Amino acid sequence: MTAVVPAHVPAHVAAAPVGAALQPGEGRVDGQHYLPTRAEEVRWGWLPNQDAEAVLEVPDGETVTVDALSHEGLMGDQGRDPRAYFAQFGVAEVLRDAVDVAASGLANGPLDGPHVVTGPVRVPGARPGDLLKVDVLGLERRVPYGMISNRHGFGALAGEFPEDHDSAPTRDLDRMVTDGTVSHFCAVGRDGGRDVARLAAGPGRWAQFDLAPFLGLMGTALATSDPVPSVPPNEQGGNIDVKHAGVGSTLYLPVGVEGALFFVGDPHFAQGNGEVALTALEASLRATLRLTVVPAAQRGAVVGPLTTPVVETATHWIPTGMDPDLDEAMRKAVRNAVAFLHGRLGVPRAVALAYLSAAGDFEVSQVVDAVKGVHCTIAKRDWSAWT
Repeated sequence: MTAVVPAHVPAHVAAAPVGAALQPGEGRVDGQHYLPTRAEEVRWGWLPNQDAEAVLEVPDGETVTVDALSHEGLMGDQGRDPRAYFAQFGVAEVLRDAVDVAASGLANGPLDGPHVVTGPVRVPGARPGDLLKVDVLGLERRVPYGMISNRHGFGALAGEFPEDHDSAPTRDLDRMVTDGTVSHFCAVGRDGGRDVARLAAGPGRWAQFDLAPFLGLMGTALATSDPVPSVPPNEQGGNIDVKHAGVGSTLYLPVGVEGALFFVGDPHFAQGNGEVALTALEASLRATLRLTVVPAAQRGAVVGPLTTPVVETATHWIPTGMDPDLDEAMRKAVRNAVAFLHGRLGVPRAVALAYLSAAGDFEVSQVVDAVKGVHCTIAKRDWSAWT
C-alpha cells in the first residue's frame, strides 16, 4: 500500500496518502439528486421524528447520492478538531464537512449519540403502512483511512476494556484521546487486487483485512414527536448495523409518516458481526441509493407480514430481530424468519422452522447499541422451486 509516513508518526503506523479526500460537491455524483452533509441541517446523535423538516425531496423511484459522514475524529474525547486529530497520523487533508460539524454549535454530550445523521429525505407518495425500498447502488470511500474505537462503559466487554483508563499502551498511536478511549487508526488501500485496511499491531506488524463498506444507519422517521436517539435501532431501521447491506443489496423499511422521511449515517468500511469493541471500521462514504415506495397492498409479497427491517441481497433474504435482551432478539429473529417464509412464500410454519434449524444462519448483528440485533440469512437457492 502506498503511504507517506511523516517523521513524527511511529514507524509501524502506515499513514494515509496525502490529498485523497472526496470533498463535498467534488468528484462524481451518480444519483439524480445530491445531498451533502451540512452542519446546519444534520442531527448529531438524534434521528428525525415525524416533526422533522425534510432537507431534500426525491420522487418515488429516483436516485440520490448522499455524503455520509463518520463521527470518528469529531468526538469530544478525540478533541473535536478533526484537522489536528488526524494530523497525528500523517493525514494532510480532512473532509470539510467533518471540520464544519465539529466546529458547529451542535451539542454532543453524554446523553447524545455519536452518529452524524444526514436527512431526512421526503419521498412523495410514501404513506404509513407502505414500505420504502432502498437499493444500495454505490458506496465510494471518501477518505483513505478509518478508525476503530473502544470507549469505557461500552462494547461487549464494558468494564473490562479499555484495560487501562489512561490508554497508555496505545498513546504512541493516538496522543489526543481522553477519558480512557482507545482509537486505532487504519490506513486503507489496495493490495493484490483487494481493497484492504491495515491495523497496526506493534513495530513492523499489522493485521490486514478486506473492506466491505455499508451504511450502518438507514431508517425512516418514527410517528412520534418525542426525541429519538441514534444509538438503539428500532422497528423502522436506524442503527441496525447489518453488514450485509452493501452494494447490490436492498433494505426494506416500514413507513411510519407521510413522505417516509428517510435518513442515513454511521458509514463503515468494514464490520465483524457483533461489532464487539463498540465501533466497526468507521469512515465516511458517498452512497448512491434508489428510493422506491412499495404500497401497503403489495408489501406482503415482499416481506410477508413483517413490520421490521429486511435486507435482501442477490443470494439471501435477511430478516432481523431486535431487543435489549440478546436472547429475546434471537427469538424475534426466529419468529420473523418463520413469518417471512410463511408470508412471502407460503411455506407451512412448521416446515419453515425445521428448515431454519437445518439451513438458516442466525448471526449477531451487533451487541453494542443498547438494543441488540440478530439477523437470519436465508439462501434464495434453497427456495428456487417456490419462486
